Amino acid sequence: MKKIKLFPLILIFCLVLSAWSPAAQALDEPDLAVQAAVLADLDSGRIIYSKNMDEQRSPASLTKIMTGLLAIEAVESGQCSMEEMVTAPADCQAGMDSDSSNASIVSGEEMSFGDYVKCALIHSANDACNVIAVRVAGSIDAFVAKMNERAAALGCTNTSFADPNGLSSSNKTTAYDLYLITKEAIKHEEFMNICNTTHFEVPATNVNAARSYDSSNALITPNGNYGSGYVYEYAAGVKTGYTRAAGYCLVSTAEKDGLRMLAVVLGGGGALNTGATTFDNFTDSIKLYNWVFDNFSYRQVISASDPVLKATVQLASGDGNAILRAGGNVSLLLPNDVDETARQLECTVFEDRLVAPIEAGTVLGQAVITIDGVNYGTIDLVTNTKIEMSKTEFLKQRLGEIFDKGWVKALIIIVAVLLLGYFALVMRYRSLRRKHLKEKKQAERRRRQEQEALYRREEKPAVKEPTQRINRAELEDPFAGIDDFDKIMREYRGKNKE
Repeated sequence: MKKIKLFPLILIFCLVLSAWSPAAQALDEPDLAVQAAVLADLDSGRIIYSKNMDEQRSPASLTKIMTGLLAIEAVESGQCSMEEMVTAPADCQAGMDSDSSNASIVSGEEMSFGDYVKCALIHSANDACNVIAVRVAGSIDAFVAKMNERAAALGCTNTSFADPNGLSSSNKTTAYDLYLITKEAIKHEEFMNICNTTHFEVPATNVNAARSYDSSNALITPNGNYGSGYVYEYAAGVKTGYTRAAGYCLVSTAEKDGLRMLAVVLGGGGALNTGATTFDNFTDSIKLYNWVFDNFSYRQVISASDPVLKATVQLASGDGNAILRAGGNVSLLLPNDVDETARQLECTVFEDRLVAPIEAGTVLGQAVITIDGVNYGTIDLVTNTKIEMSKTEFLKQRLGEIFDKGWVKALIIIVAVLLLGYFALVMRYRSLRRKHLKEKKQAERRRRQEQEALYRREEKPAVKEPTQRINRAELEDPFAGIDDFDKIMREYRGKNKE
């Protein structure tokens, strides 16, 4: 019987299974036909997708977003009102082409300021923009100057407007700058109310009958020039644009499942420039929205209760440390295939603020969040408890500050020198005094010794001189002069008896 080798068969079987199993792949970005695009998260301000976003291009009627923003800001400041009647100036048709979008406004026509704004933003009427410009700034040129000033204030670095409606090819901007302008404009409720209007009517005026217009934004209206095939249920606003130089353009917003997105697409193809039967500005916008809604979601990456790092606080009581945490729960819009727990934090502590006392909630640092190599922005780091000041540490610091001063150091040196000199003199005085006392004691001891010696001499009985010399012969003869000796002894005994 022929043996079958099992290992090669098992290996082949595993290879077949691996070929059928889904592989983990990075999220593919959408393939767009437009020349430039930006897709941004309105809540975080993060750019989710971009294509040539800093490339200068003609914005066409997207210029009217800035015109509408300045008009609404003029109303909010009290300079204008939506109800006031405004007479169209003589140059209301300045710069008009024979086929440019307009509301048939003529010089001397009277309409409400609000109707001019609606004509500009909903119907994309170029003549209405000229009227708005004159009413807000006094002239078209002055208004264009205000447009450029406002763009610069919003951080637009590649934008230059030449007119209020976008007809001039000298108008230049980028997808990113248009995102900045639109992000500011949609903060104004009246602006978005107008941009979300799909149909409106202009009442009859002193020179024209009533007129009605549909929105040019095919994402929100089925009755516009582009048909009903591009209506997107999650879309809202903002503005379309087209010139041959600019191509088909669109700025729009969409919201689904808590995700709020803003898309800018520039330089799309369509019927008038490429002969296509579809319009790239709408199809690519829908493609961007479907891509982000299908592949992204908000997930919490940091909890406000989680400690981030420990920082040493000067003058603090207790252990002298502060536990820093995120200022709040942090949720990020992440691709669904990204592990949110793999986040990394690059922390910076504000050393100059780490001095007790510190109130709870004080911002003491920042942390940059990075996940899978992508920078997701910066969060504040705070202490969620109050940090009391230690009086002992405070006194130590104050004394240290005092002694660090130059004049204090000089004074300390002078005092030290004086003290050393004083102690040297004291020691010298004590040394001399000890020497003096020692000498005095020695002198006193000698005096006492001399007195004692003198006293002893005075107390010792005097030896009488012999009355009679003894000659040498008597000394040599012990018995010589014996008679005299006997006489002397008798005298001595006689005195003793007395």
